Amino acid sequence: MTDTLARPPFDPELEAALALVGDQLPPTLTAEMIPLMRQSPVGNDDEIRQVLAERGFVWRDETIPGHAGEDIVVTVIEKDGRTGTGPGFFHTHGGGMIMGNRWLGVVGFLDWAERFNGVIVTVEYRLAPEFPDPYPVEDCYAALQWTAQHADELGIDTSRLLIGGGSGGGGLAAGTALLARDRRGPALVGQLLIYPMLDDRDQTASTHQIDGIGVWDRGSNITGWTALLGDRKGTDDVSIYAAPARATDLSGLPPAFIDCGSAEVFRDEDVAYATTLWASGVQAELHVWAGGFHGFDMFAPHSAVAQAMLAARDDWVTRLLA
Repeated sequence: MTDTLARPPFDPELEAALALVGDQLPPTLTAEMIPLMRQSPVGNDDEIRQVLAERGFVWRDETIPGHAGEDIVVTVIEKDGRTGTGPGFFHTHGGGMIMGNRWLGVVGFLDWAERFNGVIVTVEYRLAPEFPDPYPVEDCYAALQWTAQHADELGIDTSRLLIGGGSGGGGLAAGTALLARDRRGPALVGQLLIYPMLDDRDQTASTHQIDGIGVWDRGSNITGWTALLGDRKGTDDVSIYAAPARATDLSGLPPAFIDCGSAEVFRDEDVAYATTLWASGVQAELHVWAGGFHGFDMFAPHSAVAQAMLAARDDWVTRLLA
């Protein structure tokens, strides 16, 4: 007997793209596949740096203290010849907290850095399972603190410091924002939560609907959370910083933007997080894109629904920072 539920259909344009994606990615990621997936060409670093160079961006690496004072790297990205101050875009990359690196997803922030004379700081947090919770979120928080402490030399206006990331990085952005609230750390102007990974408990309808199909299905999600939390996954012994969906009081957080697809594992936890933000008196904007699978904006950026998704994000950031 299966506990898979009928799912909303994929957008026709995205379904065609998903067929091509299926040739590159297995529907379900197992723990044994993690080393191989870390070598995959998704988000090729050299290609990303080439895009930066072609668009007139320069970057430099900084070694800073992460969790427990151990060294981690952040990369500072800005337009060549930039002067003055502008917003800071603190980026936490995706990859389910088990793969990816600080370059993955950073191209999505370039337009804003250009438009608002901003600077991007993207963090190389350490990955599970080698570095389980709390390493990833604590590395991100340490890097956020470093960014705020060095705002003057970075040319960042601390009243316009935005945190953002996609997927596992969206979950880390939410968790880092919670840490900043609870530790009275750096003030954030907003949190951009791109189809964030928030809930380790595997109980929603959407996680049971997306099983053996799409990108980052239920099995992959269980793999990711198990790598991060081990035997604690699904128990009461999980912090709100590791799994922000567990937080019941989201008061005092910065305004949030949350998006996801209607046909992805994270749909219901993302909708629930927005609902909890509203119930806590926090401003949140939520978009659930009809027929979207996880990460469709990266895998099918020219599709009509992906263009609408990217435009909605752009509109929110512009309204927040203008």
